[in-house]
Amino acid sequence: MTQPSDRRFESRQPANARGLVVAPGLELPCVIVDQSGTGLRIRLERSFSLPSGVIVIDLVRGVAIEATLAWSKGLEHGLKQSGQASLRGLVPSRLAPAREAFRRAVG
Repeated sequence: MTQPSDRRFESRQPANARGLVVAPGLELPCVIVDQSGTGLRIRLERSFSLPSGVIVIDLVRGVAIEATLAWSKGLEHGLKQSGQASLRGLVPSRLAPAREAFRRAVG
């Protein structure tokens, strides 16, 4: 049963996947805790104030998830997903930094 404070229209799926948060001048490892079709929850290794717009790289799937910060609480952050793209081929220029970070992270 959905809790009253949970305003999602889609259910969250547990992910527990290794990720990387990328923004200008920023690359932070994270865990993608769970994900729905419109958002995701991540956990950072240390407390950090994220900028409003970030790209979260799902290192296992090789996908860049463009997102905006919806909320922060301690080490966890809720993000609203605005799009995603594979990093395993050609990418739009706006995702070039994410692709380079992905290559560094997975070798």
